[in-house]
Amino acid sequence: MEKSHETLLKAITEKYQALGENPETYLKGLLQAKPINYWDYIEVDTLLSLQKPRTNFKDEAIFIMYHQITELLLKMIRHEIEQLFAVQEVQEAVWIDKINRCIRYTIMLITSFDIMKDGMSYDDYNTFRSTLTPASGFQSAQFRYIELYCTPLRNLVNEEGKKQLPKTPSVEDYFENIYWRDAGYNRTTGKKTLTMRQFEEKYLDSFIALATKTQGSTLQEKFSALENPSEELRCTLLQFDTHYNVDWPMTHLATAKHYLDSKGEEKTATGGSEWKKYLHPKFQQRRFFPGLWNDEDATS
Repeated sequence: MEKSHETLLKAITEKYQALGENPETYLKGLLQAKPINYWDYIEVDTLLSLQKPRTNFKDEAIFIMYHQITELLLKMIRHEIEQLFAVQEVQEAVWIDKINRCIRYTIMLITSFDIMKDGMSYDDYNTFRSTLTPASGFQSAQFRYIELYCTPLRNLVNEEGKKQLPKTPSVEDYFENIYWRDAGYNRTTGKKTLTMRQFEEKYLDSFIALATKTQGSTLQEKFSALENPSEELRCTLLQFDTHYNVDWPMTHLATAKHYLDSKGEEKTATGGSEWKKYLHPKFQQRRFFPGLWNDEDATS
């Protein structure tokens, strides 16, 4: 046991010496530090205080917590993808592991929509949702960051948008015609909804910066550069692509229909978008790895 302690102390000393630091200072700090506990490490008190409903309807708290959980799951996906982006060389075992994690997180997003569909009062939701205007889940920036890490901008422009592109599009040209812009921009009148204006004012510069940074090195481009990718890697990437870009939007659409159109009322989305059209994968036409899809998949 004494030898084990000596080995550990030596390793700690070498660690801080390698950093150019005095190991004794850090050991003194460790001596004085209080033991960590669960509630401080996880920031439980802060986390549980982040729900601030705007009405007295009890299910509004559920609505807020659900979307906070969604943002955490998106952050988990982004966390894995950023690690793959940061390394130039594709190590298949690492990619398969990380993308499988993203698949599990995406499945959680898909199955979690039951909380929205079956876990809130229909009448209460359709009353308190009016206080959320013009806020919209469309304004989730993390969703866009994930797209920009995964695939080139050309794969985020649907067929209608591609008709508007010049022969040699710039990053800005792509963003003028990116699929999600049609959720709040009328190309005939040139008018934007308040939802879109607020979203672009806050995030568009960061989207353009990230798209510029990832040019030529998105996950799709790293994968395409492989000479002989394994079938396992191909299948794993296609599974993630399908879950994230088809299954999840379709589940979202079904949930929206439950609250906005189940009684034939065709209510308007809080962000003002044509939600039936916008949410459907056939409209979005988003594919992270289009080369993995066959013709039947691409048109279904």
